[in-house]
Amino acid sequence: MTSPSASLPPVPVAPSAAVRASRAAAVALLLALVALCVAWELWLAPVRPGGSWLALKALPLCIPLAGLLKHRMYTYRWLSLMVWLYFCEGVVRATSDRVPSHYYALAEVLLCLALFVACVIHIRLRQKAAAAHPSEAPPPFADTEITDDDAEEEDDSPAAQGHTAEPASSAHTPH
Repeated sequence: MTSPSASLPPVPVAPSAAVRASRAAAVALLLALVALCVAWELWLAPVRPGGSWLALKALPLCIPLAGLLKHRMYTYRWLSLMVWLYFCEGVVRATSDRVPSHYYALAEVLLCLALFVACVIHIRLRQKAAAAHPSEAPPPFADTEITDDDAEEEDDSPAAQGHTAEPASSAHTPH
């Protein structure tokens, strides 16, 4: 029989100040990157006078914002990969555009690098915290429950049933 305290969920540990700071930095840098992309293509230095449809490039950056605000580790991971698309665009436009747009492209490159660093720091800090408090981490399959019956199930593999493969040297060959 299990004790009553074993059935209670573990008390979550509050995130450290460094984790909170890296999260705030990632959110702020993502918002700054969205604002730069929209302002750059609509008002600051649009490709066409009066703005361009290229401002829509900021929309994919809005998708990870909800995950960052909900502390989803997966979002930090894929955002750290997605940001390289914007980095590449910034590098290309920094080397090919003329002077007001050139500066905005450099700003985009710097924001992308800073966002990547903030995401990586956040991921590493959260992984260290999870390793320090393993009881706080959810099980790998949190939606399934493992019972004693699952552990006692028979193994259906041929080796478990006593069937073994014949060695290659004793295989029957026609004469």
